[in-house]
Amino acid sequence: MAVAFIFPGQGSQFVGMGQDLYAEYPLARERYQQANEVLGFDLQEISFSGPEDRLKQTAVTQPAIFVHSIIVYELLRQQGISPAMVAGHSLGEYSALVASGAFSFRTGLQLVKLRGQLMQNAGTIQPGTMAAIIGLAPEAVDKLCRQASADGVVVPANYNSPEQIVISGSLTDVRRAVELAKKAGARRAIELEVSGAFHSPLMATATAEMSAALQNCEILTPVCPIVANVTAKPTRSVTELRAHLLAQLTQPVRWVESIRIMVEQGMNRFCEIGPGKVLTGLLRRIDSTVECTAIGSTADLAQIQVTSADDKQS
Repeated sequence: MAVAFIFPGQGSQFVGMGQDLYAEYPLARERYQQANEVLGFDLQEISFSGPEDRLKQTAVTQPAIFVHSIIVYELLRQQGISPAMVAGHSLGEYSALVASGAFSFRTGLQLVKLRGQLMQNAGTIQPGTMAAIIGLAPEAVDKLCRQASADGVVVPANYNSPEQIVISGSLTDVRRAVELAKKAGARRAIELEVSGAFHSPLMATATAEMSAALQNCEILTPVCPIVANVTAKPTRSVTELRAHLLAQLTQPVRWVESIRIMVEQGMNRFCEIGPGKVLTGLLRRIDSTVECTAIGSTADLAQIQVTSADDKQS
């Protein structure tokens, strides 16, 4: 059975995340200590105890999710469970690259630290927001974005499921698009609590410094294909990966296409690696025939260990 690992992005965080892993596994304690050294603040204290408002800050959220995801991935690898293909939603693409062997943990964390800071800063320089549109086809959302952005910016940012698309842009234009979506018959159209217009042209101020960091860091050829957010195509090209990670800041996450191409490539079992179960829920809406297991806690890891043992015996 071909197993694909998928890694969550911003929005999956919660206060208390990783605390059970820290208590149970020396590897988790080691990774959090290394993270504190790279980040310059106490990541586990914020992850375990909050406050929630601090954890929601982009510059904190992104490293917190990344570290949690990599700990879970490495514990799975210790059990002999490795992916045949990987993908990550937005920030999760960095976790996926570590799982593919393209990044070391430290390199990935340094890039995620910078990415979170730059995205948070971009949201201050050019204030923006995002909104979830549920119940409209992609073509309809594309059209209302064009209508709403006559004087500004609002674009599709995340194609999360066939009927859930997140839009991103300036405050006025996103709010105008939300009203247009409601008039067009959307089941829900709601502004999200975010610190900027991610995956939109308003993130352009983050690209120069991120480009330099990506060009100067070591990226190895992945041991398995990674399906890129911006192309929804599998690749193992280091040149393509650098370009995709940069483009990802201002271009949409093509998650529906990404999952579908993975299924077409023979992936019939998925594991969501990291906090929460957001991607598991989206996967069910994209392809209900495919199995997905969310793994983010010591209990989840214990269950996977039992399942793996049963598979070997049979």
